[in-house]
Amino acid sequence: MSKINDIKLLHTLFGTTPGKGVQPKEAVAYGIAGFGQNFICTIIGSYLTIFLTDALLFGSKDFMLGSVSGTMSVAFLMLGVRVFDAFNDPIMGSIVDRTRTKWGKCRPYLKWMAIPIGIMTLLCFLPVFKAKSVGAFIGIACIYTVWSVVYTVADVPYWGLSTCMTNDTEVRGKILTIVRLICTLGAGIVTVFVPIITSGVTSKYKDAAGVVKPEFIYDNANTLKWTYFICALVLVVVAMPMFFYGFRNTKERFTATDNPPSLGHNLVLLFKNKELLLVVLSGILGGARMVYTYTGGLYFAKYVLNNEGLYSLITLLVVPGGLVASILVPWMSKKFTKKWAYIIIHLFGAVVMFVMYFVGYDAPWKLIVCAVGLVLLGLPQGVNNIITYAMIGDTVDYLEWKTGERGEGICFAMQTLINKIGMAVGAFVGVVAYYAAGINPDAANGIYITEGGKTLLWNMLVLSGAVSMFLTCVPMFFYTITEKKQKKMVEEVAARKIAEGKSVEVETAE
Repeated sequence: MSKINDIKLLHTLFGTTPGKGVQPKEAVAYGIAGFGQNFICTIIGSYLTIFLTDALLFGSKDFMLGSVSGTMSVAFLMLGVRVFDAFNDPIMGSIVDRTRTKWGKCRPYLKWMAIPIGIMTLLCFLPVFKAKSVGAFIGIACIYTVWSVVYTVADVPYWGLSTCMTNDTEVRGKILTIVRLICTLGAGIVTVFVPIITSGVTSKYKDAAGVVKPEFIYDNANTLKWTYFICALVLVVVAMPMFFYGFRNTKERFTATDNPPSLGHNLVLLFKNKELLLVVLSGILGGARMVYTYTGGLYFAKYVLNNEGLYSLITLLVVPGGLVASILVPWMSKKFTKKWAYIIIHLFGAVVMFVMYFVGYDAPWKLIVCAVGLVLLGLPQGVNNIITYAMIGDTVDYLEWKTGERGEGICFAMQTLINKIGMAVGAFVGVVAYYAAGINPDAANGIYITEGGKTLLWNMLVLSGAVSMFLTCVPMFFYTITEKKQKKMVEEVAARKIAEGKSVEVETAE
């Protein structure tokens, strides 16, 4: 009886129908693959930058690449590679749309790319690289570029798989809600525990205030190198089987079987999908909204609060709001539509960040106010993580309604493009703030940042987020797909196929 009740609960949770179409087992497997994927994404996205600036000391004042400081070289590396990677996504999306295998067009990449991603992730954190070495910088830059391409080959089809599993927007929305929650949990585990580990293993090099003693700067940096590598190794070993599990336990139902489109054709389709372009523009303008959860927040914890382990607290404070948002998204979507839920929650986030900026951080009561602000900021972060995927799924149906072609690959390539632009902007703003604040990780006098630098670092991180929260809302005022319109489009597409004598794809019993 308990097992039956558990199955009923899962069907209710995912909005699925017993024996018809996508089943809870598939949704869970899809989420597990995303859980592992976010282990990999987060160790690179959150910690490769600080590995470069503080473990390899490329952030040192006396390290230069030609006429460019080491810090700004890291900033441009993070921006350049991630933007390059983001614009690879449409190419990968086109490749996905042209893929034809017995497993479908999206699932195979979970099988094929797991091991290459793991290998390239470990190479990014190789502890044998020499600190403040131009050769080491060039080597990591090349490895990181290759990593970004390899990761894209798995990331684009992973998110496109959701539209191949079901074309029911409510079911897909519920699945993506749970899956994004699982992915956030995976990212959260990495974000929370890695700085606690690095802070703990380097504590022997610090004074009572938590500042690294000048005589131990290089010992501290060398310990950080090995610690990040070991963390990456553990995460890779745990994550790889999750990719394979996702491949084996999902099924594609809505995959085109006609002649695959070319890249040029897909790009034409992309520009016919005006609703998708609005979502993309919104995501790009919102690239800096969560900069405090990227490297910038870690720098703030380490150099202003003198405890990088507090970065774990910063990210944990966001979790309750994100959990509440995950629960509320289905209700908000029905009550306000996805569009207005997205706009309202981001305007709310902008107000919260402006309040945090004007309150400041230099007193205990101010830190309490900011802590409350971080909890509230979990709401827009959680809503964004879920609704954008659901909206892009709807734009796939919109594209089929408008042109007769679905283009899951090219459409969901835009979601990964948004994510990578966000990571690029987040890392770039964080490192530029590091540079502007005058941080020097190997200062011989032990003064790694001035009081003025602390204030500047705070201002850059909080203001950039507040402005970005506001800007992300602007394009969405022009977005027109509602839940009712999506259902009508699906019905019209089905009727059109029947009238043309074509087979209609339906969700059938397993």
